[in-house]
Amino acid sequence: MYVPAHFNEDRPEILADAIRRAGLATLVTVGVDGLIASHVPMLLDPDPAPHGMLLGHIARANPQWRDPAVGMEALAIFTGPDAYITPSWYPAKQAHGRVVPTWNYVAVHAYGPVTFFDDPDRLLDIVRRLTEREEAGRTVPWAVSDAPAKFVEGMLRAIVGFAIPIARLEGKWKMSQNRDAADRDGVAKGLAEEGREAVADLIPRAAPA
Repeated sequence: MYVPAHFNEDRPEILADAIRRAGLATLVTVGVDGLIASHVPMLLDPDPAPHGMLLGHIARANPQWRDPAVGMEALAIFTGPDAYITPSWYPAKQAHGRVVPTWNYVAVHAYGPVTFFDDPDRLLDIVRRLTEREEAGRTVPWAVSDAPAKFVEGMLRAIVGFAIPIARLEGKWKMSQNRDAADRDGVAKGLAEEGREAVADLIPRAAPA
C-alpha cells in the first residue's frame, strides 16, 4: 500500500483497534489461477506477538482454500470510516482556488502465511466467538447453542477455517493531514454538517487558543 509519511499509522494498538472495529475484511490470496478475494468477518487474537493472528472461515464450496500458492503471503484488508471531501470546504478555495476533491479514509493491510483447516472444534470456537462479538449489546442476543446441535454440525461441515499469523502490518489514516489547520477545520465542520462525525472526529484539529 502506498503510504505517504503524513498518512502513516504504525502504532500497534491503533492498528489492532481498527481491525477489531472493522470486523469485515477482504481476504486476498494467490492460487493457481491468480488472485482470488473473499469478504469475510475476522477475529484478531493477540498471539503470536507482536501483531497477533487473524481467524475466520469461508464456505467449503469457495475454491480459495483449495489451491493457495506455496510460499505466497495472504493479505487481509480492513477499512474504517471514509468520506468524499469537497474542495468547497477549504478556505483555500476562496483564497486562491488551487484545490481539488479527494477522499479521506482509514485502511489497514495485514500480511502473513495462511493455513486452512476443517477441525470441527476449532471451527465451532471461531463461529461462537464471531457470533458473540456481533450479538453483544443486543437485548436478546442469539447464541450458536440456540440452534439444534445436529444443524450446527452440518453447518460446520460446510465451512473451512483459516488462520493468518500477521507478519507485517500497514496502516493509512488519510485524514487531511496534508492541509493547513484552516482547511482541516473546514473539512471537519463540513463532514459534521453532513452527519459524517465518524470521519470528522479523525481530522487533526488545531489546538484551541
